[in-house]
Amino acid sequence: MPELNLPVLDLSLLDQGEDAAARFRDELRAATHDVGFFYLTGTGVTPELEGRLLEAAHTFFALPEEEKLSIENVTSPHFRGYTRVGGERTQGKVDWREQIDIGPEREAVTDPGAPDFARLIGPNLWPAAQPGLRAVVEEWQDHLKGVARTLLRAWALSLGAPESYFDDHFGEPSTLLKIVRYPGKEEPSQGVGAHKDSGVLTLLWVEPGKGGLQVERDGAWVDAPPVPGAFVVNIGEMLEYATGGYLIATNHRVISPRFPDERISVPFFFNPALDARLPLIELPAELAAQARGVTQDPSNPIHGLYGENALKSRLRAHPDVAERWHADLLAARV
Repeated sequence: MPELNLPVLDLSLLDQGEDAAARFRDELRAATHDVGFFYLTGTGVTPELEGRLLEAAHTFFALPEEEKLSIENVTSPHFRGYTRVGGERTQGKVDWREQIDIGPEREAVTDPGAPDFARLIGPNLWPAAQPGLRAVVEEWQDHLKGVARTLLRAWALSLGAPESYFDDHFGEPSTLLKIVRYPGKEEPSQGVGAHKDSGVLTLLWVEPGKGGLQVERDGAWVDAPPVPGAFVVNIGEMLEYATGGYLIATNHRVISPRFPDERISVPFFFNPALDARLPLIELPAELAAQARGVTQDPSNPIHGLYGENALKSRLRAHPDVAERWHADLLAARV
């Protein structure tokens, strides 16, 4: 295996006695204080499940165009469903990828007095031509929810907070799963532009052998190729916010593969309930002294209320959906 630019952590250490668990928590805190990114092994996700997910992804993207467009996200006010190539933007620039977005399966909110971010709540769109997709997606999500909760409890202890800190303040998680295909291009281009995730935690699975992910370290872009049996994990702006900048959300991007190659990746975003507000963790003095403060971009502010962060990101990333369903929100934000 080539030398890696990100630390590698083994989640199974948490089950190997208190000394091993304490070592994992120290490594977790250090990785997300120094880099904001790491590889995670020992998650219990089997190669068989990985294979079924990859097969389901290839099957979906091989569907006829009209089948994919039957669940196009412009038909969903909740930003669910299929996004065609070029249909999403990062920092105002077009991303060269196609994807399907899947969130919690819920009824749409019809209360006119509900907060703006309640518009993100609603049903998913599933392709009629691929009835088996939902089952493998839900199995994948269920497993990763457990991994995410385990990580958050380890983070809480490593930061001097009670183990239940995030459980107590999270509410019913707002999850988002993206199944993404990056088509090849003749010249390198923006698969997804440089950005920080707006939530708390991202678990990314990448098709084996397919590069393209880059992470910003010390002002330079470094490659983060997939590691067999591992997820790439990063924290988002909300965890930076909750720790006063002790933990950092890090810029990352994806460079498109060269034609005729392509690349499948599946990021899973684990975030608080839309109406949850993460309070600042009271860090031990030695950690608080190393907190750098929260990075604030005046054009892209970090909100303590997760629903505001999520809505901001979706409106910016999918302007066609926003214009069709949420013109009033766009007008209010000008």
